[in-house]
Amino acid sequence: MTQLAAGWDCDVDRGPECLFVRLHADSQSAAAEPALAQRLWAVLDEHMTYRCVLELDQLDLLRSYLIGQLLLLGRRIHSRGGMLRLCGLSQQNREALAAVRLEDQLPTYRNRYDAVVGF
Repeated sequence: MTQLAAGWDCDVDRGPECLFVRLHADSQSAAAEPALAQRLWAVLDEHMTYRCVLELDQLDLLRSYLIGQLLLLGRRIHSRGGMLRLCGLSQQNREALAAVRLEDQLPTYRNRYDAVVGF
């Protein structure tokens, strides 16, 4: 497990097509640091890939801070010709993205397999 920022950790798995990153947040100490997108970018850069599936099944609530950070990360990844896909979101979190009309910018999938194949 890699610590990203105060209260934010991740597990990283390298696949043949992309990097799988599972985010973990300690709801008690997860800080709204503007550096989360930057820290995730550093993980991608370290693995020399800009194709990423973020597994968010460990997050109870997709807060506006995190949505903003995912948008920043997604834009940066796309500027490099990469791909960012989300998976494992709860129904409530998928509805939150749809409510703010971000499902096109942050595509979501049921699991990592569906995210890789774009199903």
